[in-house]
Amino acid sequence: MSITDNDPASHVLCNRVTELRKKHKLTLDQLASASGVSRSMLSQIERGQANPTLTVTFRIAQAFGMSIGELVDQPWQTSTIEVVHGEDKSNLFRADKECQIRTLSPLHMEKNIEFYELRIAPGASLSSAPHFEGTKELLTITSGRAKVVSGDNSCELDSGDSAHYRGDLIHCIENCGDQELVCYLVVTSQ
Repeated sequence: MSITDNDPASHVLCNRVTELRKKHKLTLDQLASASGVSRSMLSQIERGQANPTLTVTFRIAQAFGMSIGELVDQPWQTSTIEVVHGEDKSNLFRADKECQIRTLSPLHMEKNIEFYELRIAPGASLSSAPHFEGTKELLTITSGRAKVVSGDNSCELDSGDSAHYRGDLIHCIENCGDQELVCYLVVTSQ
């Protein structure tokens, strides 16, 4: 008798791990190497003969590049569209007379990619300390003018321009125009 016979959650997990492993064309050995979970434990999970700990489930989810929630989610039971409402004040990361930063990506998302709307007043700037090593930023200007500094390098951007730069160095986005700077920032980390 398997664990999944009496536990619907284990049944979902065993089927999902098998489905994802096959979809990614991974052997049990390859998934074991990627996740740090033993091949025998993975085999037991797929056969419904093990009830993995939270740590083991987390490692498996990470190997597939997803959260535990996404791993055990039954996609056919949830919407594939998630809305971040513009008027939702909980999405304001910063809001003062010089700068407004609004998070456009869902707040619960994994943080290897972040998406923001920035509004910077004339003469103001947004300075940042270095983020984790390997962090990159992609900035697109929708209105106004900006000066971007990353480490020892800088450039000026006009409406419609984009710049991709290292976020793991001291960096700054400065409004060098006479109107509000509106831009979109994507931050990626490894």
